[in-house]
Amino acid sequence: MGFTIDQVVPWGRNLAEYQRMFTLTPEDLDRKTLGCGDGPASVNAELSSLSKNYTSLDPIYQFSAQQIQERIEATATIIEDQLTENKADYNWDYYQSPQQLVQVRLKAMNRFLLDFELPKHSKRYVTSALPDLPFDNHSFDLVLCSHLLFTYSEQLDEEFHQQSALDMCRVGTEVRIFPLLESNGKTSRHVDSVVDYLQKHDVKAEVLSVDYEFQKGGNQMLKLTP
Repeated sequence: MGFTIDQVVPWGRNLAEYQRMFTLTPEDLDRKTLGCGDGPASVNAELSSLSKNYTSLDPIYQFSAQQIQERIEATATIIEDQLTENKADYNWDYYQSPQQLVQVRLKAMNRFLLDFELPKHSKRYVTSALPDLPFDNHSFDLVLCSHLLFTYSEQLDEEFHQQSALDMCRVGTEVRIFPLLESNGKTSRHVDSVVDYLQKHDVKAEVLSVDYEFQKGGNQMLKLTP
C-alpha cells in the first residue's frame, strides 16, 4: 500500500464514541455500514458481536496484529504526552484526564487486535484506502469517516478530500464525516470546497451538531446524501 508500519500512528475509538460522534441511532446500527479509515477502532468487533453488518477499511490492515500492537505500544506514551502538553485544547468532562483517555483507547485497540487475529476477520477488515474505494455503487446504506478527512487537511490536499467524499457517496446512500476540524483545532480549510464540489454533483450536504466534543469546537459532522 505504499507506506510502512513506522508511519502509522494507531489510535482507535470504541462504539460508544462512534455513536456520539455520528449520532448513530439503534436503526443506524442495523444498516449495512462501511467505516473508512477505522484503523484499530473496536467498533467493528463490537458491532460484529451484536451480529451487525459492518465493514472497516484502512491501509493499516496490510500489517499483522503483532506489528500493529507493537506500533500501538511504541506510540501510546507519545500520544499521552502530547495530550498532557496540549490539555487546554480539549474538554475533559467525559474523560477525566489524558491518562484515563489513553486507557479507554488502549482497551478499544486491544479488542480490535483480538478480533483482527481471528481467521474469519478478513471479510470485515478491508486493506484499501481513499479516495478510490474497492466497492460497487450503492454497496452500503451508511458510510462513516472518523478523524481522517478534514483532520489531516495539511497532509491531504483539497482534491483528495473532494474525490474521497464523492467516492464515499458513490458506494453509500448516506455519508457522515467527523469532525470538521483540523488537528490544530481550526475548522478545516477544505470544508467549504468539499461542500461546493459535492453540491455540483447533486449531493446534499448538511453540517449537523453532535453530542460529542472532545476537541474544543469539534462537535459537528458533515452529513452527505447523494
